[in-house]
Amino acid sequence: MSQKNLKFDTLKVRGGYDSSRHNHSVSVPIYETAAFDLGSTDRAKRLFSFTEPGFIYTRLSNPTVEVLEQRVAQLDGASGAVAVSSGMAAITYTLFNLAENGGRILTTPYLYGGTLDGFKKLYPKFGISIDRFKDFNNPEALAKEIKPDTRAVFVESISNPNTSVTDIEKIAEVAHEHDIPLVVDNTFATPYLLNPIKYGADIVIYSATKALNGHGNIIAGIILESGKFNWANGKFNHFLEPYYTLRDENDRYRNFLELFPDFPFTTRIRMNYLNYFGSSLSPFDAYLALIGLETLSERVKKQVENTEKVIGYLEKNDRVSWIKYPNLKNNSYKKLAEKYLPRGAGSVFTFGFKGTDSEIDKFLNSLELFSYHTNVGDSRSLIVNSPKTTHSELTPEEKKLSDLLPNTIRVSIGLEDAGDLIDDLEQAFKKVSETSETREIRSKEVIR
Repeated sequence: MSQKNLKFDTLKVRGGYDSSRHNHSVSVPIYETAAFDLGSTDRAKRLFSFTEPGFIYTRLSNPTVEVLEQRVAQLDGASGAVAVSSGMAAITYTLFNLAENGGRILTTPYLYGGTLDGFKKLYPKFGISIDRFKDFNNPEALAKEIKPDTRAVFVESISNPNTSVTDIEKIAEVAHEHDIPLVVDNTFATPYLLNPIKYGADIVIYSATKALNGHGNIIAGIILESGKFNWANGKFNHFLEPYYTLRDENDRYRNFLELFPDFPFTTRIRMNYLNYFGSSLSPFDAYLALIGLETLSERVKKQVENTEKVIGYLEKNDRVSWIKYPNLKNNSYKKLAEKYLPRGAGSVFTFGFKGTDSEIDKFLNSLELFSYHTNVGDSRSLIVNSPKTTHSELTPEEKKLSDLLPNTIRVSIGLEDAGDLIDDLEQAFKKVSETSETREIRSKEVIR
């Protein structure tokens, strides 16, 4: 049966793997090796001239990692994929591959703090300018922000931390009208909740550290391409540069578009950035990611259900001043969530804690089930005060631009019993209230 005809839940378990090519192993083997025998000088010539596919060195490619790449590519409907050792490496390699000769990336302030800080500190030193624009889901306004040297539009499908939803289809139309690609970081949604390529995205990025793997035990990133963007439109001439390393058996120089017409973008990253910058994903981590993928649908479905139950509790809590989650009735992104996220808006949301900084600290320190750390998408429930942690790199002005209020608490709901999670929140809120009441009594006694 062709894997192209298989449905999502079958592909997440079996996609990209043919056991007959791996000694009929039922589970994907871990090829924990630095290099692979070339076999003979004749075969080496074929490998290095790309007339025969194969593996040479794990920094460039590896059978275990390749299964992960192909499986995620099939889940997303992508033509090509390359896995790297972190989500940040995936973003960096992608944007460098787009604008390496100098150019601009148009983006939004609604991004992960580390991404925003990297845009500020790192990219300008490599000749890449970053333009931030708030009114992103307004096509007419967005079009006016695109300059002659803009090389891509970069967004998160569901933003970190406040879960704003991007109108991918409209933004893709604007980007394509200007002959530039749309890059979507789909980390929060995963391919189970959203397929950006279906709506016109050209490049999709994942921090596989998060919900894609879902167990908080690896650091990994994946870059996918749709195979539909025209890289020969005049704005990306570096894809047309003849490379000596791409020469054929007759020593004729070739370029990436000529040799890899279906997946030039990810192959160029593999041959240039992965090969020489070296942020390779280890075979063992790829294996762990594959195991996590096998339960992606089941995990995310339950996490969405748990999230809605926990939010239902928080909506009635006097200590909560606001909640940001796309599916809520009063959320400005609800219509977009209905269009792009019919299976649910994910397991991450934020709420405003009604109280002082010390009371926020007391609340966080009083939680017993929730883990206090900066990851998301874990099978365990996580909580963090984003302004002081995940987005602490941002200046007060940048936090204001990103609509990140000082009392923001980010929550990532896991697979525990929702009732137990609610009980944990309840007891932590009570401890804050009891402490506040005690201080108030003592204050009155001092006044007397």
